[in-house]
Amino acid sequence: MRDAVIVDAVRTPIGKRNGALADIHPADLSAAVLKSLAERNELDPTIVDDVIWGCVSQVSEQASNIGRNAVLAAGWPETVPATSVNRACGSSQQAVSFAAAGVIAGQYEFAIAGGVESMTRVPMGSAAQGGIAAPDSLLQRYGVQGFNQGVGAEMIAEQWGFSRTQLDEFSLRSHELAAAATAAGAFTDQLVSVGGLTADEGIRTGGTLEKLATLATPFKENGVISAGNASQISDGSGALLITTSENAAARGMKPIARIHTAVVAGDDPVIMLTAPIRATKLALEKSGLSIHDIGAFEVNEAFAPVPLSWLVETGADAERVNPLGGAIAVGHPLGGSGAILMTRLVHHMRAHGIRFGLQTMCEAGGLANATIVELI
Repeated sequence: MRDAVIVDAVRTPIGKRNGALADIHPADLSAAVLKSLAERNELDPTIVDDVIWGCVSQVSEQASNIGRNAVLAAGWPETVPATSVNRACGSSQQAVSFAAAGVIAGQYEFAIAGGVESMTRVPMGSAAQGGIAAPDSLLQRYGVQGFNQGVGAEMIAEQWGFSRTQLDEFSLRSHELAAAATAAGAFTDQLVSVGGLTADEGIRTGGTLEKLATLATPFKENGVISAGNASQISDGSGALLITTSENAAARGMKPIARIHTAVVAGDDPVIMLTAPIRATKLALEKSGLSIHDIGAFEVNEAFAPVPLSWLVETGADAERVNPLGGAIAVGHPLGGSGAILMTRLVHHMRAHGIRFGLQTMCEAGGLANATIVELI
């Protein structure tokens, strides 16, 4: 039976909005990781059957099939095809699932999955300019005037009873872990230097609860969600090379991990950010594994209440969740985040001999992907 393995995974450092990556076109940002994958693995791009590229705001510089433009910007042969997908924040995690499915089905022998978002050059919300994405029929169904992730995060905090202090403590943890991982060289083998940037740009040290408590709560008066306990607006890209174990062995490649189980789930689009809970349970049921079998988790830190509510509902070991920090510290370049998280996860698993890892992330519309990977 065919399987799908991750031969290699790379990412750019994540840049702050208007930071070190601000002058780089998103197609060039994407091309950097594609070229790195080829160089690191002595890969002839002509054998790549498809490049599946996640991106959320597919307008302006990210329009016109950003995946295809990335392939051409990388200087790869015109015969290498590519497509772009959008499952909101889970776009490049979905790209990994699509690539794995294609490989297992025999439609692909070699595929590359990844994604990009330059939130500096193509600001969040650009794709909806000039109109409201939700029709009246949808708004009337839920009795709302619109859907807002920040409001959803406030709803989660209220429903699970999280205080502002708890959320800010989680934020400080994220920065501390990310800073420690960077200092220890945990990301060295996965990073592709771009624009002179060699490390994730958003990590802060020296933060305090007192400083965080002074930040405004824009989604609710006297609320608990602030810029300090939410993901940073960022630029970045990541990519993974996926094939079968047999193909890898034939070319002398040594895969990192096998894609064990992949699911997608839907939940309430108003609270919006709770679907990772359901997606995780579906993935565990499908895999036959328990939460205690998983040695490392990447739960995207869109807002602090997301991983905190996930922890309460899943019963996972908190020490295994986002052990290298998360999006609160390093940033969340939307369409690139799924591939970036998967890259961080599989390299961490290899470094520490962790057999199973699970990645999940909330997505606009009340969606979530969950993927279980197994170390080889």
